[in-house]
Amino acid sequence: MTCLDRLTAWVRDLSPRSVDLLVVAVVAWFTGLDAASNEPEYRQADWFTWLLLAVSLLALFWRRRWPVPVAVVTGAACAGWALYGHIGELLNLPVIVALYTVAVQGDRPRTLWTGLIASLTSGAVALWVGNDVVNPQGLAVLEMLWPLVPLLLGEVVCTRRKLQAEYAARAARAEEDREREAARRVREERVRIARELHDVVAHTVTAMAVQAGVALDAFDVKPEVARAAMRQVREAGKEAVRELRATVTVLRGPEGDAVEPAPGLERLAELVDRFAGGDVEITLRREGAPDGVSPVVGLAAYRIVQEALTNVVKHSGARHAAVSVVRGDGRLTVEVVDDGVSAAPPAGGGFGLVGMRERAAAAGGRIDYGPVPGGGFRVRAELPARGGDEGERP
Repeated sequence: MTCLDRLTAWVRDLSPRSVDLLVVAVVAWFTGLDAASNEPEYRQADWFTWLLLAVSLLALFWRRRWPVPVAVVTGAACAGWALYGHIGELLNLPVIVALYTVAVQGDRPRTLWTGLIASLTSGAVALWVGNDVVNPQGLAVLEMLWPLVPLLLGEVVCTRRKLQAEYAARAARAEEDREREAARRVREERVRIARELHDVVAHTVTAMAVQAGVALDAFDVKPEVARAAMRQVREAGKEAVRELRATVTVLRGPEGDAVEPAPGLERLAELVDRFAGGDVEITLRREGAPDGVSPVVGLAAYRIVQEALTNVVKHSGARHAAVSVVRGDGRLTVEVVDDGVSAAPPAGGGFGLVGMRERAAAAGGRIDYGPVPGGGFRVRAELPARGGDEGERP
């Protein structure tokens, strides 16, 4: 770190009043030296010279609170020196600092008026005291220009500070936007994970309960049927463990991508078989090739059918349910219809229908559900084959 850097850092650590005292001390040093060593042909320093200097320095200490009055006082003292006959190169240093303070505080109309009055006053004083000068008018013009220098410098510094503050505000807003976006993504991820866990657990428990019931009913009379049902229970449990492991792996970190592909249309037949043998007869119908369906849409269709069948088995009291998957015209239509009372969850509970809506929306599609004429319940989802949000992880 250079000496200048250390000095700048030291000044920045000072309080505003300490900085004001430092400025007054520096101005007093240079102005006092100039006042004490005047040119021989001009009036030398006396009590009046030092009185004007003391008044200027005292006023300069309050330049932050009353910048315009301080500029008036220091300007009057500078004019007093000139009219008294005490001419010096640095006697206008107090008024220079005062004019800079006026401009740096950012009130542009006030700065313009102060600059105009200071220039006219300086020019008038120059004409008054310049009778013995060869070209007093030229001297007056030059004297009218010097007050503009500290004002322009203060305006530049003020503009730079405003730009820095605006940039800092934009950076802060951008950081807030990034934090809000991160929070939104966290909320969406939590909802997605909760949806996955609900679908896996609710479906698996329901399918296992169905197959366990079949095994109990057939345990004595049809041992083979009971064994087949228990094998379905075992397979359902293994499948649930695999899906839960995939979800937990994703939660462990960015490197924890799912170790197995997410379920899709190709596993719908396996899904329907898990409910086979219970009180509900389920049929599956497919139309159109599933090629080209995005993983997001395939997962959404699988989960919608999974949740709909779970609701059929748990809540509808239906005897038959039909699952149809139709691919055509760039869309995938999934429909589950049963002949029960209602496949909706009981009033006041259940997240299944909410999860189906969220999955359809995440894939860029929509879903409708409700009773059908003549009895029963239908869930119908229309999804774009390519999906509306390829970025969602299964």
